[in-house]
Parts: sequence; structure tokens; C-alpha cells
Amino acid sequence: MNPQDILRYVDSLHREKNIDTELVFSAIEAALQTAAKRQYGEDADIQVQLNRENGRIAATLDGEQLGDDQIGRIGAQTAKQVIIQKVREAERDSLMAEYREQIGDTVAGIIGRADGGVATVNLGNVEAILPRSEQIPGETLHAGERVRAVVFEVKATGNRVRVVLSRTRPQLVQRLFEQEIPELSEGVIAINSISREPGYRSKVAVSSEDSQVDPIAVCVGYRGSRIKAVREELAGEHIDVVRYSEDPEVLIPNALQPAEVEQVLLCDMIGRAIVLVQEDQLSLAIGRRGQNVRLASKLCGWDIEIMTGGELEEQIERAVEAFSQLEGMTPEISQVLVEQGYLSYDDLSVIEPDAFMEMSGLTEEQVDLIVNTAEEKAEEAEEAAAQERQARRERERLHKEAEAAGVVEPETPAEPEAPEPEAAAEPEAAAEPEAAAEPEAAAEPEPEAVDAGGGEDAKSVADEGGSPAEGGADSGPSEASEVKSQQDG
Repeated sequence: MNPQDILRYVDSLHREKNIDTELVFSAIEAALQTAAKRQYGEDADIQVQLNRENGRIAATLDGEQLGDDQIGRIGAQTAKQVIIQKVREAERDSLMAEYREQIGDTVAGIIGRADGGVATVNLGNVEAILPRSEQIPGETLHAGERVRAVVFEVKATGNRVRVVLSRTRPQLVQRLFEQEIPELSEGVIAINSISREPGYRSKVAVSSEDSQVDPIAVCVGYRGSRIKAVREELAGEHIDVVRYSEDPEVLIPNALQPAEVEQVLLCDMIGRAIVLVQEDQLSLAIGRRGQNVRLASKLCGWDIEIMTGGELEEQIERAVEAFSQLEGMTPEISQVLVEQGYLSYDDLSVIEPDAFMEMSGLTEEQVDLIVNTAEEKAEEAEEAAAQERQARRERERLHKEAEAAGVVEPETPAEPEAPEPEAAAEPEAAAEPEAAAEPEAAAEPEPEAVDAGGGEDAKSVADEGGSPAEGGADSGPSEASEVKSQQDG
């Protein structure tokens, strides 16, 4: 091997492949040593040194210097193959390090293939993949289009690097905001949290350190220009920008806008927030198929339950009555539990024993008995609810078969509107405000339709005209509404 050729080879790899020269020198030394051992024996003590300055090779065999002619007799083809393998590994490691640093960041590339399933994206030095599960629902990708996505996963497969991209992660929304809004990178405003249902709606909570700067107006831009650019990149996904607050009693109403909230009751021990609204605001707060309250819960980090004052009073009464029937419980202890936000057997089954003993004054044995009993009753209620759902599906199936066959079903008496038996014994099954309000929310026009200027603490930048996508992933009719229509029929 000509020393000058070696130096040129190392330099070209460094410039073209962005591989550290020391890695290449080490790979060549290891390749020559491997080739020499194949010639002189695996047990031979062979040391190979490559001069980084002039490219000359020095080798010793069992401590004795090998001449240039002996080094030249080393199988050149074998050395070349090992060098190529080492260089490929070094190139792979370099790409791995490069893209692992970009996990969570956006990259832009050209779509190579998009056959309705996995799409390939050419990023320049590597071909990444965009799985169907990481594509925005409803969007159609075409070969040759430019697309932006976040790096989701990077791993080695042999000598190749497998880069997986995603367009469904909340990080994509944040990175797009940062690209469109300079004030974010400058630190004037900040994104505190994001919740997202890809392809349908996102909620972004923003704040500002400067009281003179309105973070919502900054994000929306003049006539919505900034938010419009983000929406176009996300295939028209609706984006709500709300004002962030460290106080949950302020943040939760902001996150639920445009619905008007009367009161927020925080149950710290179980991470639940009970939000009271007027009857006419119930469906607006819940949103179509529960999307508004679901996104607000993710944004705030609280399990939000929407109900009216009357519904809360009824649920409290049922919970106190049901808890009082447990062995060892008194009405006074039941009242304390309800005040802490425990409104069902399911809540009671996961209570911390130490906290229960502290608030009730009961012994450990009494607490264990109560918790175990509550857990059994919660399981019974869940099993009964599952059986009822199965029975409803079976009735619907039979009804559809009868319609398809042209058979007129005989009239059957309507089911009583009174609570089901398990609801009377299980307080949480009797009063589920979200489920109760869902048919109403589904029947009304989209309640979240507000323009970019609506609301003091929130702006919706969607021109929400009732797009089918707004229904969320569970956009079909609710089970309760289907059964009701069947009974009415």
C-alpha cells in the first residue's frame, strides 16, 4: 500500500462521510492486523502501527520488526475487505450519533415512496421511514412532496441506520411553533404544555414573562398568519391557543374555553378536578365526543369531570349512602371521603391506606377491609356494565338482521328510565356526567366553533364549520344514543 494513497483515502472519507480520521486510521490498523494474523497464525503476536503524518506502516511479529516486503505479502484483498467493513461501521456510528441528537427535533425531506402504508423520506444522507401509525389521520402523501416530521426513533440494523419519523407527536406542533414564531426562540414567550389528537385538534398553553406581551396574540399573528402556516403543515388540524397559569383553578377554565366555568373543585389526593357549569354550557365544555374535556385534561394534567351543580349534589348523596353501607364505615367518614373527591367504589379501591387511616381514625385492619370490599364492588359493577354492553350489542345485531330480512319486529315495552340495578349499588355507574351529556353534544352543532378573536384568555384559530374530522378518533355515534334511537324506533 502506498503511504500517500492511504492518507488520501483517509482524508476523502473524512470529508465525504464526515467520519473522524482517527476512526479511519484505527480501522486500517485493525484490518492489517487481522489480515496478518490470517497469514502468520491467530496465535502470532502481531502489532501494526500506522503513522498519522506520512502514512507509513510499521509492524512487529513476536517483537521483531517486519520489513516492507513482509508487510506487502499480507493479503491485500483481505485487508481491503476488513477496511471496508470497519469504515461502514464507522459511518453507521456517525449517522447514529447525528440522528440520536435530533430525536424530538424536526427534519425535512422528500417523500420517495408512499403506497398507502409506510412512506420513505429521503433526508439526504439517510432514507428514513414514516410508518402509517405515525402519519396524520386523513392526510395523503405523494412521492416527490416535501414533508416535515420529528425524529421519533433511531436504531442500527446491521450496517445501516434505521430512522423512524413521526407526524403525530406533540413535539411536531411545538417545533413548528418555534419555526414560525421568533419570540419563542428569543425567550419572550414560552410553550408550557401541549395536548393533541392528530388530525383533529391541538391545545397549546403559552405564557409570557413580560406583562406587556400577549402570548396568545403573538402565536396567532397578524390576521392569524402564523397559526395558519402551522395548520397548513398539519393538514388543516385545528389549534387552540390558551393562556397558561400555574394555578389549576385558572388554567382549567382557560383550557375548557369557550365554555364558561362556574367553579373548579380540586381533589388533590386523586388528581381529579370537578368542574361545575350551567346546563346550557355542559355540551360545550364536554365537546363533540368528549374531545374538548379530553384535551383539556391532558393539557392541565388533571382528570377533569364536567357536571352541573345538581348532578354533583346527587352524586354526593349516592356516594355517602353507598359508602355508609360498607362494614366499618360511618356517615361522618363517608362525608369526609366525599369531600376529598372520592365519589365511587372504584375511587375508594385505590385510596392510600395511610391517608385513609389519617383522615378516618380507623385501624389498619378496618381500612384494609373497607378497601377490599370497595374493590370487590367495583369489579362487580364493571362486570355488570360489560354484560349490559354485550346485551345491547346483541339486541342491535338482531335488530339489524331483522331489518335486512324485512321482518317487522313485534313491539316490545320500552325499558324503564330508572337507574339500572348496578347503578343503585354503585354510585359511579349512576352518575357519569360526561356519558350522560354525550348524546346531547353529538346532536347539537359543533359547540367549539369560535373565531381567532373569541375569548379573553383563549383563541381558537380554526374556522370550524363542522368538519367531519372534528369528531375525534371516536367519531361514530355513541352507544347510548344508538340504544335510545333503537328504543324510540
